[in-house]
This record gives sequence, C-alpha cells and structure tokens, in this order.
Amino acid sequence: MNFNKIKIKTLIITIVIVSGKIYAQSYQKTDSGLKFSTDNLNVEVKLYGENTIRIIKYPSGKSFEKNSLSVIKKEEKSKFSVSESKNIISLKTNDLNVFIDAKNGTITYKSFSGKELLKEVGSNFQPFNDAGNQTYSVSQSFQLEKDEPIYGLGILQNGKMSQRNTDVKMIQNNTWDFVPFFQSVKGYGIFWDNYSPTQFTDTPQKTSFSSEVGDIVDYYFIYGKNADGVVTGMRNLTGKVPMIPLWTYGFWQSKERYKSQDELVDVVKKYRDLQVPLDGIIQDWQYWGNNYQWNAMDFISPDFPDAKKMIQNIHDMNAHLSVSIWSSFGPMTNQYREMDKKGMLFNINTWPESGREVWPPDMNYPSGVRVYDAYNPEARNIYWKYLSKGVFSLGIDSWWMDSTEPDHLSQKPKDLDTKTYLGSFRKVRNAYPLMTVGGVYDHQRETTNDKRVFILTRSAFAGQQRYAANTWSGDVNSSWESLRNQIPAGLNFSLTGNPNFNSDIGGFFAGVYKRNGGAKNPMFQELYVRWLQYGTFTPMMRSHGTDVPREIYQFGNKGDVVYDAIEKFIKLRYSMLPYIYSTSWDVSKNNSSFLRALSMDFSSDKKTWDVNNEYLFGKSFLVVPILNPQYTPEKIVKTDENEGWDKTDASKKENSLSDIDFTQNKTVKVYLPTGSDWFDFWTNEKFNGGQEIQKNVNLQSIPLYVKAGSIIPFGSDVQYATEKKWDNLTLKIYPGADADFVLYEDEFDNYNYEKGDYTEIPFHWNEKSKTLTINSRKGNFKGMIDKRNFNLILPDGQPKSVSYSGKKVTINFK
Repeated sequence: MNFNKIKIKTLIITIVIVSGKIYAQSYQKTDSGLKFSTDNLNVEVKLYGENTIRIIKYPSGKSFEKNSLSVIKKEEKSKFSVSESKNIISLKTNDLNVFIDAKNGTITYKSFSGKELLKEVGSNFQPFNDAGNQTYSVSQSFQLEKDEPIYGLGILQNGKMSQRNTDVKMIQNNTWDFVPFFQSVKGYGIFWDNYSPTQFTDTPQKTSFSSEVGDIVDYYFIYGKNADGVVTGMRNLTGKVPMIPLWTYGFWQSKERYKSQDELVDVVKKYRDLQVPLDGIIQDWQYWGNNYQWNAMDFISPDFPDAKKMIQNIHDMNAHLSVSIWSSFGPMTNQYREMDKKGMLFNINTWPESGREVWPPDMNYPSGVRVYDAYNPEARNIYWKYLSKGVFSLGIDSWWMDSTEPDHLSQKPKDLDTKTYLGSFRKVRNAYPLMTVGGVYDHQRETTNDKRVFILTRSAFAGQQRYAANTWSGDVNSSWESLRNQIPAGLNFSLTGNPNFNSDIGGFFAGVYKRNGGAKNPMFQELYVRWLQYGTFTPMMRSHGTDVPREIYQFGNKGDVVYDAIEKFIKLRYSMLPYIYSTSWDVSKNNSSFLRALSMDFSSDKKTWDVNNEYLFGKSFLVVPILNPQYTPEKIVKTDENEGWDKTDASKKENSLSDIDFTQNKTVKVYLPTGSDWFDFWTNEKFNGGQEIQKNVNLQSIPLYVKAGSIIPFGSDVQYATEKKWDNLTLKIYPGADADFVLYEDEFDNYNYEKGDYTEIPFHWNEKSKTLTINSRKGNFKGMIDKRNFNLILPDGQPKSVSYSGKKVTINFK
C-alpha cells in the first residue's frame, strides 16, 4: 500500500492505491485518532481510551497549543478502525461508532449496536478581542432527544434534577459552582474544556455551550454506558479521588464565628461533657485580627493569645481543628507585600470592602484587600510558604478555603481584562478554584505524607476531586426553599465526577429567625432538624451559620424533643462510619459516588429520571429528606432582617407556635424505585419497589430505606471516630437478592494506603442458599485487627455472632 499526500487549499487528501485502484481519503489517520479539514475548519479526533474521544476544532490557517487545566490524562494509542464512504468518515471502537461529515465537520455518536447517542448541529467561531489578544468566542451545539434527561453542570441552586430547558450563565459565584459537563441517562457525557464565562443553553432544538473566549472548540465525549461509567470516564480524564481522613466523616460544629480562643475550646468541651459525638470544629475568619490583616494566616488577634496551647487542648479532647483561609490578602499582611511587589495581586473588588467591621461597608475606610493570582505557580508557592509557617506548623488539621470562586463584587466587564499568569482573567475565570485549591493540596502532599489533606471549599471546577476537596454550597439562606435546592444541587455536582458535597446545616443566613427566638424558635428548630437529618447522609456532616448559634445545647437539654432528634442523628452518623469509610474507598478505588441520583441505579425506571427529593447514600440507603414544614408555617424565606412573615400577624403566629407537638405523627409520600425490594430502616418492614407509599414520621425520624440485597456494617457507640477499634461490628443483612460488600480499613490518616497498606474484607450474601460468606482478608497494615467478632442480623431472624481471624467463614441462616 503506497500513500502520497497532497494539500489542496486546506483539505488534506490521502491517495490510497490498493490492488491498482485509486481511492481518495479526506482524513489523516494517527495512532490515537484522525485529522481532517473542511474549507474553513480543521478538525482533530483523539482517543483517550476506547470510549473517550476528544474533539478539537479551529479555523483553517490557524494553529493551537493548549495545556488543559482540568485534564491530566494524555491521548493514547487505542484500537480503532477508520473508513470513509460518501463524505462520511467512520471511526469505530469496540463500543462506539463515530460518524463525521467531511464536508462540514459535524459529528454523530452511536453505540456499537447503532443506537444514536448524540449528534452535533454546529460549531461557531466569532472574532473576539480579549484584552488586546485577537481570539474567538466559541460555541458548540448538540441535538438531544426530546425526553432525554441530562444531569450535571455543577452546584446549581435551581431546584432541578434534570437540567433540560436550562439557560444559565456559568461564572463562578458564592452559591453556584459551575462545571461545564453534563451526562445523559443514555450513558454518555460531554465535558466542555473551557474556563471562560460560558452560557449553557438547552432548548428542544439544541443544547449548547458558548464561551466568551476560546482559541479552539475543545470537548470530550465520554461513553460510559451508565452513570457510573461516565463518572469513571470523567475521573480517568481529570483525576481520581484520594482518601481523606476517617475523622472528617464525623460531626463538625462551626459558626460565623467563634470570637476567642476560650469560646472555641469551650464548645468542644461542652460536647464532650454532654457525650455528644464530635470530631471537627472550625475557626472562621478574623482570628488574624482586623480587616487590614485579612487572611494573615496567623493568630494575631489578642483574643487568641496562645494558639499552640489552644490546638493542643482541642487535640487532647480527641477533636480536630480547621481554620479559615482565603484567596485574598489585606495590605498589612506579609503575603500582600511580597505578592504586590511581584505583580501577583488583582485589582478587582472583593470581600471585605471596608476596613471597619460594619454593615453596610463603610467605604470611607476601604480595606485594600486584593485577590491573589492563583494561576501563577510562584504565587501558589508564596501562599503555602506563609500558610505552612503560620498555622500548619502549629498542628492545624485541615483547611477551610473560603471564597475560592473568588468573591468578585461590583463586577465590571473590564475586570475580566485583568492580567493573570495564564492570560486574561476572562480566559481562565472559572478555573480559579481548581488552581487555588490545587496549590494547597500539592504543597501539603510535598511537605508530608503523615497527615492527609482535607479541604473544605466554597467553589469548584472540573478535576477538583483530585485535590481532597469537599465543596459546600455557599452562603445559602435559612429557608425551606434553600433546603429543597440542596438535594438536586449535590446530586448534579456528584454526577460531574465530584463526589464530595455538603451544605451549611440550617442554612447560613438565619435572617429574621434570630428576632423570633433563634434556636428556641420552633420554626427554626423544625428547619434545622430536617436539614441536619439530610446532612447525616452527605459526605460531610457540618453545622454552620450566622445570626443563630447551632451548637446542640442551644436547642435545649437532653430529654427535649429537638435536642434528642439532633443527638439521635449525630449518633446514627457515627454508627454508620464503617459503611461510610468503606464507601469512601469504593469512591476512590472504583470511581463510585456517595450521593446517587435514583436514575444512576434505576435508569430503566423512567419515574426516577427527574426525582429531586430522594437519593441513594452509597449503594444501599434510600434517603427521603423531609423538605417541607409539617408543624410550622413556611413563611420566612428572606435573609433581610426587615422581612417578616408574609402579610401575617407575627405575634399571633408566635403564640400559635408555643403549642407545637413535634412528637405528633405526620405522613410523607415516598417513591420506591422499581427493580428492587426495600426495607424500612426503622421497622424492618419490607416493600415492593415500583410504588408510592405513605410513611409516618415525626420530628425524630425521616423515611429511610435499605435496598434488598445489602450488607451494612455498623459500629459501636463512640464520642469520636477513632475512639474504638472496629473489632466488634454489627452486620445487618437485608435479603431478597444476592449482596456484596467490602469492608475497608487502613491507618485512617496518612498515605500509606497508597503503598498498599490497607485491608479489604469481602462479604457475600447468597440469596438462594441463605448463607453469608466472609471471605479471606486481603492485605495488611500496621495495627490492623487480627481477630474480631461480627454480630450478624437479618430483619426477621435471630442474631448470630461469628469470630473472624482473616480466613474464609461461611454462616448458614436456613
């Protein structure tokens, strides 16, 4: 076979001579894909594995060079075939057929069986002057099926599960975190690899990403066949999820803000005295002093006179401390002075605007606080230098990276012309959280392997899951509407490949609740308890907010209904730690997800496709949070202190609330997905899937079900995560189908697991034979449990106990 190439205009023609006959090909095949040109467009198709395809398009006569900020995987030599007929280029892998129109460059994706998955309907390049750089505004449009649900796009406060008929400007802010990625119930995903402000629009006619700046159209098509497969493909592209410490899955207490060293330590002491479990406490802003010293990363405030002793006191009570750090610095900080000399600070308005602690800000005394250029590697080095010697050296356990979007106040179009290390701020705007969070993660990893990185952060972008970051949903209001929004927000975020999500339990801005009794106001109590019950089944259980303190003792005493409800669910969380930590390993090793939209596991049940008020926690628990008030009126929805209860007589309402009985039973509708039977967690009653039922609840319970064919380990009653070894776990077996579970253990807070220092104990339930097999333990690590007991419980059977020393054991339940 002889190949001779000639170039006519911009069209590459390959002349193929086979057995004396001449064929013309309009493409050039490479080891990882192909290239071709139309009259005005260059197109490159690159394989990143058989089922992930990168599409690059750029105008003829142009060249490009791009290093992705999100994608860390490289294109790879893959098994595929290419052919051409009637101007249609066909690229085939084992699972995909990709059809490319050689005339206009549009692409259609089909499964190997021929089912159409997705098709393009056009690309667009519009000349754009980006702060003096001549480039393009770029867009790519697709055609979806009429009733095809799609998920993702990040943390969206729109209350929607499926993001069809959504039109949103994607630019990072306090409560909306954007990831330009969506996936379909058909088993594919699209990652639009662009960091500038982007409009996502879905209409019945087309679905499109349109970005303000882009030298090229650059996106990835991921065919995972199902939701887990798409998530796997996204993480293969942008990074796996590292393990975070066991203690981070315990209960966290915080508020805006603890104002002294004594107050902070006293909160931990009170939890210990009350014997209510606690693992993490957070010190919010201004431990550094005034706003001119903003984010000094040092305990400068006289109210924190001995930070080392304070941290030791917290550690002596077996708790952990996280401190607030920001993406900006005040003019009296060392960081500001060093970065300012090197041109590493932005001139955009950010928080706080005033040097005085008053509201509204007194602009007679501007704070001078400026955001740093996190795109600059030297700036990230300086950031860590001061963080390391300022607070990390004292023994701080984790980081609360606030304002990582970052805060951008009084925005003006010219602000996006701001020069960064990687070009204009406009060009890289949405990737800011990825860069600043990644800088802290990478530097701590370089510093030590003895302490795992854990970062709580307010913003995120594609790939951030590789940086041990849990993103919270920002400063949302204390309202039922906000609570309802958190469920689909967290689920859609998880479906972008980012598994770690949480929200301020109770909502951040309590607003008028503080004028109506605060934590003693039944309206706030009901909202807070329901939010906390939801938070029990998220990757991080963290109480936080302003205006109304949230510590358990603020709500009453033991024996009070509200107090007992809070304590009950905190203790339930701790009993679930073996399940949660093993799920964490499943997320890290097998690309699973904590928060699972019902469509992930029951996609054949169309009723699950747009459910925004139920989800799976791990693969076993069906969680149905209570998202509407049942005992009090839903009236307070504003954060403005001047807002009252909508056109009601507030005093009459307050009087009527004094007689509320939170123990009174109420009913909630629950949909049980088809494809499985379900056990009521509280009563063990079994239900068939594919039906809607009514569930009785009171303030101390929510509808909670376990999928038939589940094995769930439960731990002992503890005050902190590592108080007791897992040598006497209870295994609850929910029959009805075969079941598997892997109990994972390691040293809980270092990186030895990366070297293979961990154990897995596989469990298998055989439904037909009614036997549980505890298979041989795999692996070992220093301090592992050699011998232990498992207490085995079936919903309708007598408990059994079995000793286990690492060898295979089979227990018969017939």
